[in-house]
Amino acid sequence: MAIRNKLYFASDFHLGTGTYADYREREARLVRWLDSIKNDAAEVFLMGDVFDFWFEYKTVVPKGYIRFLGKLAELADAGIKLYFFKGNHDMWMFDYFEKELGATIISDELEIERNEKKFYLHHGDGLGPGDAFYKILKKIFRSRLCQWLFARIHPNLGVGIANYWSSKSRIANAKKEDGEPGEQEWLVTYCNELLKTHFYDYLVFGHRHLPLDIQLNPESRYINLGEWVFENSYAVFDGETLSLHYFESPGVL
Repeated sequence: MAIRNKLYFASDFHLGTGTYADYREREARLVRWLDSIKNDAAEVFLMGDVFDFWFEYKTVVPKGYIRFLGKLAELADAGIKLYFFKGNHDMWMFDYFEKELGATIISDELEIERNEKKFYLHHGDGLGPGDAFYKILKKIFRSRLCQWLFARIHPNLGVGIANYWSSKSRIANAKKEDGEPGEQEWLVTYCNELLKTHFYDYLVFGHRHLPLDIQLNPESRYINLGEWVFENSYAVFDGETLSLHYFESPGVL
């Protein structure tokens, strides 16, 4: 029997975006990926924007994703620990996945230590310099009042509004992020500021939609997990080092 000792990190699946056929193909790919890691995964960190929209009404959740959620349930039942991070698209997670999957819901950052390696984990939205308007919106959307008001809207209308907003996003319109980050990459700036007062071996984020592995100093690295609309990228910690990988991407190891 394989030993479950690896940590897997992935982000920005954006399930629900695109055509129904597109989303179902992406869901099937994710199920294959989860099936491929189930024998050696100890913990799986899903680091935000798993869904292109998510809201938990008291008795209703968005329909769909049944195969993906079923595979996660299989992993949870096998003793694999699951973590869901709130992203900017699915920040309205409450306790559904906690109750159904035993998952831990992370609202902001999570600091962990495994095998004497220190990790700083965050979806990545609202960090670093700039983007003041989004930072204000994030505070509003995460407020209890905003959540209470949205819950008063009938799901047909509420989810319909959210799906319309999602259809305007960059990734929903099949636009792949390109270019290389410069010294002013905002998450790099954020990491460098954080490292002035704290030490981490790895600082891991999603949100950026670019798979990145940047050496910040001789001991610390910034890892961005990329996304699953174009890249199928994720990271694995094998107990010694954290590395980026690509699933079912020809010519990329």
